[in-house]
Amino acid sequence: MQMLVLGAGQLARMMALVAAPLDIHIRAYDVASKQVVHPVTGEHYTQTLEQAIASSDRITAEFEHIPSDVLAACEQSGKFFPGKKAIECGGDRAKEKALLDNAGVPSAPYILVSERTHLEQAVNELGLPLVIKTCQAGYDGKGQWRLKSIDQTDEIWQEMQAFLDKDASHRIICEKMIAFDREVSVIGARDAQGNVKVYPVTENEHTDGVLTLSVAGIVSQDMQSQAVDAYSKIANALDYVGVLAIEFFDVDGELLVNEIAPRVHNSGHWTQQGAYCCQFENHVRAVAGLPLGCTYLLQPSAMINVLGQPAIPAEVLATTGVRSHWYGKAVKPGRKMGHINVSANTLHELGERLGELHEHLSEQDYPGIEARAHQLILN
Repeated sequence: MQMLVLGAGQLARMMALVAAPLDIHIRAYDVASKQVVHPVTGEHYTQTLEQAIASSDRITAEFEHIPSDVLAACEQSGKFFPGKKAIECGGDRAKEKALLDNAGVPSAPYILVSERTHLEQAVNELGLPLVIKTCQAGYDGKGQWRLKSIDQTDEIWQEMQAFLDKDASHRIICEKMIAFDREVSVIGARDAQGNVKVYPVTENEHTDGVLTLSVAGIVSQDMQSQAVDAYSKIANALDYVGVLAIEFFDVDGELLVNEIAPRVHNSGHWTQQGAYCCQFENHVRAVAGLPLGCTYLLQPSAMINVLGQPAIPAEVLATTGVRSHWYGKAVKPGRKMGHINVSANTLHELGERLGELHEHLSEQDYPGIEARAHQLILN
């Protein structure tokens, strides 16, 4: 089977690596260069997008911010999963909120903003502080503001207006800032027949809006049940096919959706060794029409993001249960360059292994590892 992935980054790369043993051959369409490439070797093909669509049996995507003409061409082929609607919901917070409202899944109260009176309405109705986000073109903490006091309104509105003036089709969303206990996410797979399999909920830590550490195997069954319920409602509303990720705020034990990602997700990289069938293989299976793989937790696991570093220290491989994954991208500050997975038989042992890794990974470049190690050891 030939499968085309829209986007040629590390997620397409990891899909290709698990697809090959299934006799599924993946090519990727780089939407920036408009070239068809192999996501692992980097080989360039002479195909146009139209030729790649015609020669593919299935089409999927590794990210949300895809030009509308590309999405339309793929949708028209009848081979595109999870489909144009799902990708657009993941890339537009206004559409995402409408989806959540219609599916009956709770999220933070919000007001859409296209003029200053809407911002004033948000201040009056939602109260301060507010989290303000662009509906499109924002990710990893980008395209966001925090309105904490009324005297910031003029300055922030000027920045918002400058963004809106660039494109009349753009909108901004104001959300009530949620005082949450922690951030968690759930990743699941749904096939074309509506069968659903969901991975254990993952607890996540972010630094400056970017995911730095995820831990699987520490969330209660009640929270898992809430996450599965939300996942099923959203996936069914989209008639989704593939892997879908949902990020939540945990507010006193109740889950509020923060955002959805219609694709494989950074917080699910631990599944590469912590689950029977990883998220990348389950996405490929669902899109290809193959049976979904088991999502049970094999062993407590953690994922550490490698951000802006020139290499993963080789010393980490001396720690039992550790595997490193390098993406082969040009180094840039804050860029996701790779990740480290670590697994253990128990949470206590996982804490010990994180502590051992901390000796080779500085707190400045890899924040939160030492604190998480202590927490897991003590609990």
